[in-house]
Amino acid sequence: MTTTTDRPGQRPDGLRGLLRGGAGIAIAMAVMNMSTYGFQVIAARQLGPTEYGAVASLMALLMVLAVVQLGLQATAARRISSTPEHVGQIERTIMATTYRAALVVGAGVLVAAPLVHRVLRLDSVWPAVLIALAAVPLTIQGGQAGILQGERRWVPLGLVYLGVGVPRLAIGTLCIVIAPSETSAMLGVLIGLLVPVAVGWVALRRPREPGEHSPEHAGRAVVRETFHASMALLAFYVLSNIDIIVARTTLDSHDAGLYAGGLILTKATLFLPQFVVVVAFPAMATVRARRTTLLRSLALVLVLGVCTVLGVLALPDLAMIFVGGHEYDEVSSLLWLFAGLGTVLSMLQLLVYSVLARQGTRTAYLIWAAVVVLVTIGALVGSVGGLLVTVILVDVVLLSLLLALSLWRMNRLELAPAAA
Repeated sequence: MTTTTDRPGQRPDGLRGLLRGGAGIAIAMAVMNMSTYGFQVIAARQLGPTEYGAVASLMALLMVLAVVQLGLQATAARRISSTPEHVGQIERTIMATTYRAALVVGAGVLVAAPLVHRVLRLDSVWPAVLIALAAVPLTIQGGQAGILQGERRWVPLGLVYLGVGVPRLAIGTLCIVIAPSETSAMLGVLIGLLVPVAVGWVALRRPREPGEHSPEHAGRAVVRETFHASMALLAFYVLSNIDIIVARTTLDSHDAGLYAGGLILTKATLFLPQFVVVVAFPAMATVRARRTTLLRSLALVLVLGVCTVLGVLALPDLAMIFVGGHEYDEVSSLLWLFAGLGTVLSMLQLLVYSVLARQGTRTAYLIWAAVVVLVTIGALVGSVGGLLVTVILVDVVLLSLLLALSLWRMNRLELAPAAA
């Protein structure tokens, strides 16, 4: 996300201007999200509830691992956009940090592969190994995307986003059709993730001017900022994906697969308004625009979510097709609640990025507390509907607390970044 800073006499960009400027990125992200969603639908149809439940839990794990990627992207984009005269130094530092982070994340998950195999009740350890390997290009992509975003090179950044989604759909589908199993699905995901890294490498291979140097952009400072951003995002992504892990460990394989099928609609509803985060983030980083932008963006996300819920209620059969077909009929009456959960998560995501935009660090503690509550109560629930209602209630309470805290901080500290 690109961060902007207030300067004397500088008028913050309006949301309409941001929408125009980010139209290409919004389209690229929409294609990426639709492709990712399409892969999940095809996997659900081809594999069935039991096998797809394992795939969904692995994809949830990969999404949690992506917080390092997103932390690197946010750090690179903020630093380059705010101090472009140091772009050469920042790029070198970011990429060095990125490669080290990719190796650490990949090696850590590889060591934990037997535990992942056991906890998620996978058919073999190979899907967990493939997830560990996939974490490497996934992390590298974050540093590359952040540099492109900070330099406002929207065309190659859009191509990176397209490279994330379209190859996953094409290659992942081919792998599943050839051998319908969780291992094949994860192999397709791994191969697909090599494409955006190749796109990013080509875009960044041109020589750089040495530029100015500053201790502010040394390795330790970059690592420290990346760590704080990643921890905040980790808290959110654990919260938004831990329910499938809870389902996998507390429900039987069939019910866990049904819950995973319903979550396809949740993820679609979560991904639908992601462009709002992209275009609103710079304005939320400016003192004078952050409050208005946050409230208007939350309202837009809410309107999109309500429209999705009403659409599901009006066309339940169509919604079932997108979820995975008649094998998932047992959750048809709950689909509107799955869509509602996606709306709540979208609003939570926007609040988290609002905190990152003003360099906040403490909000993550509330999110981690919500994770603990969800896991504790969720472990006592024995049905798909019971788990879904529990997750929604926990997330709604958290959303209310975070919104109240954010508005209080903005109101109290209008002239300085909030420490929320």
